[in-house]
Amino acid sequence: MTATMIKEFRLPDLGEGLTESEIVSWKVGVGDTVSLNQIIAEVETAKAVVELPSPFAGVITALHEQPGTVVEVGKPIVSFEVKDDAGNQTAAAAPAEAALPKREPNLVGYGAVVESTGRPVRRQRRLVEPARPAEPVETKPAPLVEPVETKPPADTAPAERPRSTPPVRKLAKDLGVDLESVTGTGPSGLITRDDVRNFVGGGDLPAAAHELAAQDLQPAPAQGEREVRTPIKGVRKFTAAAMVSSAFTAPHVTEFLTVDVTPSMELLARLKESKAFAGHKLTPLTLAAKAVLIALRRNPGLNARWDEANQEIVQFNYVNLGIAAATPRGLTVPNIKDADRLALVDLSTALAGLTDTARAGKTSPADLSGGTISITNIGVFGIDAGTPILNPGEAAILAMGAVRKTPWEYQDQVALRQVMTLSLSFDHRLVDGEQGSRFLADVGALLADPGMAFAMA
Repeated sequence: MTATMIKEFRLPDLGEGLTESEIVSWKVGVGDTVSLNQIIAEVETAKAVVELPSPFAGVITALHEQPGTVVEVGKPIVSFEVKDDAGNQTAAAAPAEAALPKREPNLVGYGAVVESTGRPVRRQRRLVEPARPAEPVETKPAPLVEPVETKPPADTAPAERPRSTPPVRKLAKDLGVDLESVTGTGPSGLITRDDVRNFVGGGDLPAAAHELAAQDLQPAPAQGEREVRTPIKGVRKFTAAAMVSSAFTAPHVTEFLTVDVTPSMELLARLKESKAFAGHKLTPLTLAAKAVLIALRRNPGLNARWDEANQEIVQFNYVNLGIAAATPRGLTVPNIKDADRLALVDLSTALAGLTDTARAGKTSPADLSGGTISITNIGVFGIDAGTPILNPGEAAILAMGAVRKTPWEYQDQVALRQVMTLSLSFDHRLVDGEQGSRFLADVGALLADPGMAFAMA
């Protein structure tokens, strides 16, 4: 009989020294057999939702935390029953270690080494090491006279929790429905919203319940309630702390420039009809991003960071362009690595992929760190101008206003032109008024006359 042992997997630090994460959902249940690096859970850090891979191949024996629970880094979240091959190891230690399979990368670092080689390998890792799972802790059962299988018989196995998603479980909780009594009609028996609604009476629910079932927002206050309290956690908690720190650490200065961007809008229309851009998403943000990247060549002082600890100004010779994105979980600012090296067509692809991933809540921690300058497109909400707060660690952020048809002086006459207001906030410790003004003027000149790119290149 093959000996087995129980191993616990503790919540790892998923990047940048984060101290806690929320369990969003489990992809496995007690009794499930999983393979190495199989996705077993989704967890939400202060910045993003991350898929968590299994560090072992074995059988799930316990899920220590329920979805919706905020767990501190280092606490056990799941236990596995795995084969114990310790007694089969040979004296040929060096060849055995050399034969170990290469680690395969995954979304949160590297998977655990396959342990079926006969020689356990332990590697000490610090919990604060970014982007690598913490080493699972081994917990052996009490000594036995003879190793035995610890998996319970089929007739005594604990019942698995009904398969459903976190929003459906929340809906059921709010409506007082026990999911154990609901039959799922979704794929593989997944319980859906309609299943919950039908269970309570074929959809004959109170109006408030219908509204709750129709969206993934907080429920409306019950009749007589005057307020609803929602815990501050996850992305919104991190964003709030970062914005407060930025606002009260860096002395913000904001400048405004209103520009006739009719030539850029005409260029955009021509590019959309070009075969070179067929299938690519082109927007005013695409041209504004390219204008920022070109203007930084002439004004590199805005692509820098104030290092308070070392009392240094760090000048970046690359541009990781951050794009503020509104998501259901709050504001995030993922960035395009080395955006200054991208041609316009590649930049448009990167922008589309970045925003789609952010709105789906799938942005990785790596894509949320390391930004050097940012853009926020407030124009999509019909806003003309604002005073954006700097993304922590960056020297500047540009806000794009809405493009509006406005009476404007053109060739000594008043004409209806497409006009946009640009708002630039910068850290006055790093950027002087002259530097900020020159940069903003260069961005405006490029959008007013895209041909200026040849003069500035």
